[in-house]
Amino acid sequence: RSQKGSGWRNLAHHPSPTPALCYCPTAAGAPVGPIMASVPPNEFVRANACNKLTVIAEQIRCLQEQARKVLEDANRDADLHHVACNLVKKPGNIYYLYRRESGQKYFSILSPKEWGTSPHEFLGAYKLQHDMSWTPFEDIERRDAEINILDKLLSRQAALPPCTEPNFQGLTK
Repeated sequence: RSQKGSGWRNLAHHPSPTPALCYCPTAAGAPVGPIMASVPPNEFVRANACNKLTVIAEQIRCLQEQARKVLEDANRDADLHHVACNLVKKPGNIYYLYRRESGQKYFSILSPKEWGTSPHEFLGAYKLQHDMSWTPFEDIERRDAEINILDKLLSRQAALPPCTEPNFQGLTK
């Protein structure tokens, strides 16, 4: 809790190894040193709970965004699987989406460049993944890199030593 204009900052809202300490900043804002806080323990407990609930709320927002993206991608994938295609679609290949003057959409294995002069409106290119999802052309390189990393992790999984502590090695750059 801040006391306006006093320069005091209660660290109950900012977890630290010693949550019962407050710091008095100098005029430049650098902490001078700890002094004992005269805040009742219940306020620290409440602040700690609020901090944890704030983290959970942010995680919920992230999960909601991920769920929205999954549903959006699933709808796009379902729509693309219903597009006319006069050939057997094989995972790993790129397909080019066109629209005829009648409005009918269809897939072709020919890119607009290969057509020369495309007879129909080009709508986009997609790679059919092995899980039968579609990746837009502009995301193919990033998606392939993600898949390669996951494949490496899965192939090394059998060689990972048992671990009793959390291990974030390799997850950060």
